[in-house]
Amino acid sequence: MGRVQGKAVFITGAARGQGRAQAVRLAAEGADIIAVDLCEDIATNGYPLATEEDLAETVTKVEKLGRRIVARKADVRDPAALRAAVAEGVAELGRLDAVVAQAGICPLGPEHGAQAFLDAVTVDFNGVVHAVDAALPHLPDGASIVATGSLAGLTPATTDNPANGPGGLGYSLAKRQVAAFVHDLATVLAPRRIRVNAVHPTNVNTDMLNSDLMYRTFRPDLEHPSREDALPSFPTTTGFGIPYVEPEDIADTVLFLVSDESRYVSGMQMRVDAAGYVKRRPQLPTF
Repeated sequence: MGRVQGKAVFITGAARGQGRAQAVRLAAEGADIIAVDLCEDIATNGYPLATEEDLAETVTKVEKLGRRIVARKADVRDPAALRAAVAEGVAELGRLDAVVAQAGICPLGPEHGAQAFLDAVTVDFNGVVHAVDAALPHLPDGASIVATGSLAGLTPATTDNPANGPGGLGYSLAKRQVAAFVHDLATVLAPRRIRVNAVHPTNVNTDMLNSDLMYRTFRPDLEHPSREDALPSFPTTTGFGIPYVEPEDIADTVLFLVSDESRYVSGMQMRVDAAGYVKRRPQLPTF
């Protein structure tokens, strides 16, 4: 028996990166999956987003583990699309026990205007709210809600930088709001013992980090930095001196928060940041 045997979990941003790693890790421990992803690019986002082929690969990986998966192309900015995807998934899988609101973008760069700010907020924060809203009518008492934040949301100076443009500020705002949302929603849902937690990663070894956009962010002194140019700067975000964590490191924390092992854990800001937060020693956030 796996740690989440027989549970059904709804995951946004499941086509690749952290979302795929979470789907595979949960499936390996016995869960069935409802997987959603946009599978299109967003104009203000400076790196390609996942494709329908990526989502199909997630499906293959979950099915190879002997678990069921319902995959749908849907935009987290569209509440109706998410509600439809969740309803179809529940109809096929017969239940829903958890939601992992993972989908996110990082539209950095001074070349983009207010639209980048709005895109960051509507995907990274509104998308979390929409995912929870779509899942909540199907969740039983004792269920689990997990939202992906960011170390950037707990240490705003990392993205409140004019060089990162409006999208950088929007990303920081969205992740700060995710932390506050999780805290307050945990209070609202406590009578039903539905636990609500956030996971805040440092750099994660995904397409978002491994992009020209991020290389320029870490090496603004170079016009066209390569990954090799940027890599020595990545460890500045951690206290352990490592450049990044892996998607599977985040998936392990999500597994704990979805499993019954965390049945009394709620309202937590779970930092998977290799001591990045304590390195900066910021004041604790207030809600």
